[in-house]
Amino acid sequence: MLFKCTMGLRNTLIVMALLLSGAASLKSHAFFNETGELPCHFPNTQNLSLDELVIFWQDQNKLVLYELFKGQEKPNNVHPKYIGRTSFDQDSWTLRLHNVQIKDTGSYQCFIHHRRSQGLVSIHQMSSDLIVLANFSQPEIRLIANQTEKSNIINLTCSSTQGYPEPQKMYVRLNTKNSTSNYDAVMKKSQNNITELYNVSISVSFPIPPETNVSIFCVLQLEPTKIILSPPYNIEIIKVEGKESEQTEKNVVGCHLWGRTESDTTEAT
Repeated sequence: MLFKCTMGLRNTLIVMALLLSGAASLKSHAFFNETGELPCHFPNTQNLSLDELVIFWQDQNKLVLYELFKGQEKPNNVHPKYIGRTSFDQDSWTLRLHNVQIKDTGSYQCFIHHRRSQGLVSIHQMSSDLIVLANFSQPEIRLIANQTEKSNIINLTCSSTQGYPEPQKMYVRLNTKNSTSNYDAVMKKSQNNITELYNVSISVSFPIPPETNVSIFCVLQLEPTKIILSPPYNIEIIKVEGKESEQTEKNVVGCHLWGRTESDTTEAT
């Protein structure tokens, strides 16, 4: 009976190991032009030395990133796109991929084999997914056409550059003392053929409310709960009293805007 129980426990452990080996890949994030990590998480319960192992990583296209054979690196077996871009951390069993590009997004596998008298025996492998991100620049507002005394319509463009992945949307937020309004527009986007980074922009026209102080923001929506705001574009309404005749007076409304225009001016009236 004891023998049966022991065998049952052993079979259970084998099943658990199989289930773990088929678990979802570990996800790792890296930023454009920086360093990504491809973990292997080898437990090395037998305290094997690197001289007894053959270790290598490959991408989803079966291209080899790195190989360590009996403790010696084998660059001849590495694909040219990865030459000089990797370093192996022996303490954490992690491969570091340097100068990460958007094209490096994908699945990777590490393999560890034990060199025995009968040949190589696979003792460990692990999959990981590398997700490459690039931070968009802070959105920038530019004035296209300034408000005049005869019109309260303002025309703006908002833009942000060099980001990845593609953002969800871009819009203008107008804040007054008592209210907040959003103005949507079709987001124009372009993608660089080499870096695969995105540039995005919108053009918006809307009426300026009669409140004394107004702040305009450009909002870049990256994810449902993640946004990037431009610096505020402030509008101050100034009332100037002047006599048109001895019997009547009128209020002339002027508008001061602080921000950048298409000609890079800092203030327009």
